[in-house]
Amino acid sequence: MTAFQALQLPNGTTITNRIAKAAMEENLADASQGPSAELLRLYQAWAEGGAGLLLTGNVMVDRRAMTGPGGVVLEDDRQLEKFREWARIGRAQGAQFWMQINHPGRQMQANLGQQTVAPSAVALELGGLSKMFPVPKALDEAEIQALIQRFARTAQLAEQAGFTGVQIHAAHGYLLSQFLSPISNKRTDSWGGTLENRARLLLEVVKAVRALVAPSFCVAVKLNSADFQRGGFDAADAKRVVQLLNELDVDLVELSGGSYEAPAMQGDARDGRTLAREAYFLEFAGEIAAAATMPVMVTGGIRRLPVVEQVLASGVALAGIATALAINPALPKQWQAGQSSSAELAPIRWKHKALASLAYMAVVKFQLRQLSLGKHTHAGVSPLRALLLEQLKSARRTRQYKRLMAAG
Repeated sequence: MTAFQALQLPNGTTITNRIAKAAMEENLADASQGPSAELLRLYQAWAEGGAGLLLTGNVMVDRRAMTGPGGVVLEDDRQLEKFREWARIGRAQGAQFWMQINHPGRQMQANLGQQTVAPSAVALELGGLSKMFPVPKALDEAEIQALIQRFARTAQLAEQAGFTGVQIHAAHGYLLSQFLSPISNKRTDSWGGTLENRARLLLEVVKAVRALVAPSFCVAVKLNSADFQRGGFDAADAKRVVQLLNELDVDLVELSGGSYEAPAMQGDARDGRTLAREAYFLEFAGEIAAAATMPVMVTGGIRRLPVVEQVLASGVALAGIATALAINPALPKQWQAGQSSSAELAPIRWKHKALASLAYMAVVKFQLRQLSLGKHTHAGVSPLRALLLEQLKSARRTRQYKRLMAAG
């Protein structure tokens, strides 16, 4: 199997090669929470870069529940024309273009002024940064059912806009991942306790989405291979959830890992394990992929073609690349032309791990902003400078978001 061999999914859809541009949080919405001109320019760069599959960053299913103040929201058809243009640009060069749909649960900052919700009233533990996130409210039965329908409605709208699929985000410590983890899910009803109960919300969301979209529309799930916290969701749990997903019409499962508390997606674990320098989650993926009846994609730290080939040789069907494509969006096209291109950011070794994680995300977002403005990326940007710029922009976006919410 080579990186530039086509992949056929269970529903008959073909992805032209085995390289996916994985989701990154862009925070490039316009003032009304729709896709901005800058966001479209960014995706034009990725569409021209040669990846067979493009996944959007978070598109939120509820404007009251945001991973960041500049996030895109799709909960009704008021701005559907903007999404149609986004879909047209993403698909223009022949790539599959899927919308990642998400709800942050407790991973929403307090300064946005909204009530956070979660499976249980368990706050994030981030040391000195914990106060940035409030103690969430435990969801009740009616609220859970309404959330299921929100995911389904957003998927339905994505199909109407011209996207070719959706990816349901159940990783990185967001709401569906919170239900899966015994650390954040302390419920004693049918949504908590056993792994099957903790996985129930994810399964119900998948079924509700599939019921509203065409069979040719792809439905994927992003799942943690582990959350890298002692006593949390682990690789054995991930394997069992994949087996449960086998019973549903799921076209792809992407394996990643981590959360705000343990940002393993940046190469940092909290449970004593040392992650590989590249393809962080590959060691967990083989056994999980062997249990899957649908293709499996692995994302995390991949930035060179030989590593892509190593991932594919392990039995994984698709290699997801995020940060490297934020620095050089044309990597797939360059690899196909025979160039040995690579792209990476220097690790941030600050003693304060949570602050280092924020700085790393800020450095990535700096690259995304450069691309969105049609400028060259700058992998060597100072992490402190990037973090300060991101904090200033986030403060401005937060004020804008609060005004929008106050206006109803």
